[in-house]
Amino acid sequence: MPYDLGNPEIDGRLVELVSAATTTQHPDLINEMIVTAIKLGRDGASRADLKLINTALKEMRYSNLVFARHKEPKVTIYGSARIKEGDPNYALTEEFASIMANSGWGIITGAGPGIMEAGSRGAGIDHAYGVNIRLPFEDEVPEHIAPERTVNFKYFFTRKLGFVKEAHAFILLPGGWGTLDETFELLTLVQTGKSDLHPVVLLEAEGTGYWGPMIEFIQEQQLARGLISESDMALFFRTTDAQAAAEHMWHFYGNYHSSRYSGGRLVLRLNEEPSNETIEKLNEDFADIVVDGKIEKVEPSAAELEDSDALHLHRLAFVFDRRHFGRLRMMIDALNDLVVAPKPSHLPEPMTEEHAERPW
Repeated sequence: MPYDLGNPEIDGRLVELVSAATTTQHPDLINEMIVTAIKLGRDGASRADLKLINTALKEMRYSNLVFARHKEPKVTIYGSARIKEGDPNYALTEEFASIMANSGWGIITGAGPGIMEAGSRGAGIDHAYGVNIRLPFEDEVPEHIAPERTVNFKYFFTRKLGFVKEAHAFILLPGGWGTLDETFELLTLVQTGKSDLHPVVLLEAEGTGYWGPMIEFIQEQQLARGLISESDMALFFRTTDAQAAAEHMWHFYGNYHSSRYSGGRLVLRLNEEPSNETIEKLNEDFADIVVDGKIEKVEPSAAELEDSDALHLHRLAFVFDRRHFGRLRMMIDALNDLVVAPKPSHLPEPMTEEHAERPW
C-alpha cells in the first residue's frame, strides 16, 4: 500500500512541493517523512511528543550532514568524563587515538572531558569528531575538536545512534554507568545482527583492573547459565596495549571488507580470494552456522550489480542462521588470518541502504 494521506489532491501537491523544493534523488522518502509529520498532527499528538520527534529528526539530520563531509574510516571511543589528565587510562586513550589518527582514521568521542578529551587530544584537530550531549555539568567542547566536526545532542538515544552509525570500530575504556550502558548496547547490537560486525575492544591501562570483573560476571553468570553463547565471547577483545588495540582493528579489515544479504544468503566481500582448500576448511569448521547448502565463491548478485556495490572484491556466500554472530566473527577472523593485515584507510560506508532495509 502507498504511504500517503489518502487524499489524491493533497498527495499530488506534496509530490509537487518536494520536487520544487529539493534536488533529492529520493523524493519518495522525503515525501513519506512529510506525510508522517502531517499524520502526527492528524493523530492529535501532544506538543511534548511533537517536540521530541522534531528535535530528534533535526539532530539526526545535522549529524548526517557533518559526517557525510568526511569519508575516512572512524573509530568511536567511549569512557568516563571523570578520568583526569595524569591517570594512566587518560594517557592510554591519547596514545591509542594518536596511533589511529596517524594511520588515517578519524576519532569520534563524546566531546566532553576525561577519556573523551584524551581521545580528541590524541586525534588532533584534523581527525577529531565530537558527538556532544548537552548536560548542565559538561558544557565545554574540547579545544581539539573543530566546531564544524561537532554535533550537539539533546537526547542520548540520537547521540547513541551517531556514535554507532558513523563508526567502523569501537573502543571502550573505564567509565561509569553511561560507559557500561554503551558497552552492553553495542555488544547487543552486534550479537543480534542489528549492527554489522565491527571490531570491539575493551581497553584499560595495565594494572587498573577495570574490565576483568565484568568479564568474570559474563562468564560465571551469563555464560554458565546459558544466557549467552560461548561464541559471543569472540565479539570483543580485551587488551592493555594501545598498539595491540589498533592492530586488532586493522586485522579485522585486513581481508574482510563488508557484508550484504542478497537472495537469502549472506555475502562476505573480501580483498583477497580464498583458495579452494580454504573454502573446504571453512565448510568443515563452520557447518554449524550454515542453514542450507555450503559456503562457496560467488559473483556479485543482481542487487550488488544494480548498486555498483564493491564489484571489485571477491565474494563468499552462504545461508547464515542469522543467530550465531560470534561464530560469524570467528569465520571472519579466520579469513583475515590468511593475509598480512594492512592499515586500511578506505572502507565502505558504515551504514548503507541495505542495512536499513534488513527486516529484523
